[in-house]
Amino acid sequence: MEPTRDYPLFGGAFSATLPPGALDVSDLRPVPDNQEVFCHRVTDQSLIVELLELQAHVQGEEAARYHFEDVGGMQEARALQVDSVQPLLSENLALRSYCQEAWVLSGKQQVAKENHQVAKDVMVHQALLRLPRYQTDVLVTFNEPPPDNRLSLGPENLSLLPWSLGDFEQLVTSLTLHDPNIFGPQ
Repeated sequence: MEPTRDYPLFGGAFSATLPPGALDVSDLRPVPDNQEVFCHRVTDQSLIVELLELQAHVQGEEAARYHFEDVGGMQEARALQVDSVQPLLSENLALRSYCQEAWVLSGKQQVAKENHQVAKDVMVHQALLRLPRYQTDVLVTFNEPPPDNRLSLGPENLSLLPWSLGDFEQLVTSLTLHDPNIFGPQ
């Protein structure tokens, strides 16, 4: 299955290339207006694109850490661990003309799913694209929970592999702004 190219996000204001098997979570449950959430059809993996208020009080690597800790707090993570924070080269981004700085963070968050007591270590990869012209931080998050042993890999699901960091990178680098009016009057 080919990746979904130029998938419209935020009512067409943005688009991006989604990995194979991406299911739009808004078709299943309510999603906040500032988020686009996708889940893998077979695994518990998810991809989230968020438009957030620019956090001008933190710069550089600290901005990436700030958002990682903020997301962990919202998910009531019991433990947070940052493994790496690296700058993302803007020349690789479709948003390069708007993006002042970009960072990729990888780490772990220990979280329990809704209605579960047991917390699991979830690998979290986040790309932070800072758009100061629009007072916006774009946060793209790739959640990789540990494989579930109960996962049904029947014949219909064998062709749908788990998402990779390459799929995450393709989404981040292909993210394109089509309508700056999404940010309000400039």
